[in-house]
Amino acid sequence: MIRRRSTPWIHKWSRPLIGAIAGLGILNTGYLLFEKLIGGSPICTTPEGVKGCVDVLSSPWGTVFGQPLALFGLLAYLSMFILSLSPLAISETTNKNYKQIVNLTWLLLFVLAVSMSVFSSYLMYILAFEIKAICWYCIASATFAFTMLTLTVIGRDWEDIGQLLFTALIVGMVTLIGALGVYSRVNISDKIAEPINGKPVQISFTPKVQPNPEFGWEITTKSGPAEIALAEHLVKVGAKEYVAYWCPHCHEQKLLFGKEAYKIISDNIGVECGKESPKGKPELCVAAKIQGFPSWIINGEIYSGVQNLSELAKITNYTGPQNFRYFR
Repeated sequence: MIRRRSTPWIHKWSRPLIGAIAGLGILNTGYLLFEKLIGGSPICTTPEGVKGCVDVLSSPWGTVFGQPLALFGLLAYLSMFILSLSPLAISETTNKNYKQIVNLTWLLLFVLAVSMSVFSSYLMYILAFEIKAICWYCIASATFAFTMLTLTVIGRDWEDIGQLLFTALIVGMVTLIGALGVYSRVNISDKIAEPINGKPVQISFTPKVQPNPEFGWEITTKSGPAEIALAEHLVKVGAKEYVAYWCPHCHEQKLLFGKEAYKIISDNIGVECGKESPKGKPELCVAAKIQGFPSWIINGEIYSGVQNLSELAKITNYTGPQNFRYFR
């Protein structure tokens, strides 16, 4: 009598395990995306003086094609979730294409897991050596990606290991080249046009050089009467702005005001939180419970992230000229 070989437990449970981990990834990236959309700050605890999750998510690496990186992570985890669990809902006895579906989804799971792992490795490098921060959500996401890759490899009997390794090599190279191409924009400084016929211009900023601890990057936009009037109004109402010289989004806020108007902000109500800056007063930022940059405190409320000048005008009941030159 021929005894059938028993199926290893990992082969039975690999798909549910991948689905469960993908579910955790969906919660992780979904939470970050939600906080980004509402302008909030994710809960994140780091040692004093160490950059945290908000700094990472607000960095130039926190967006891809103008969209939050968390959105693409969410889509990737949703794909892993569907690919891992969908064959479990198909009957092997009634569906004649069952075997083909299983094989195809396994291949797609492997390809996507390799791509996610390579991309996560690149982001971990950026996190450690470029941003020099701790982001527990990012670390968790990378852990999920590597765990799912491990499960796709050991979760079934692959017929041709050599072909599997070749596929991983090709997918990994394409992913790495794509990541380098996507983030090459971080090394490009966008030239901001001057408004024409009074039409406001949309601004964005990606750093080309390292920031100067004394002032960050040079403000290249010019203020109009509306920007100067709003800056003076913010001083009168007792608003406070908290920035860090190394924060690109803080520089975007400066660009919205322009050089002349922002000098009024900086000299009167601006607080520099970078401890390496000669103007730094990190103790004031800690006391104010600032978690991300830039942040405004107006009438006791904290407003995180870059604020269009029209939004600041509305919040502070500003009634002066509002033909602002720039928007984000």
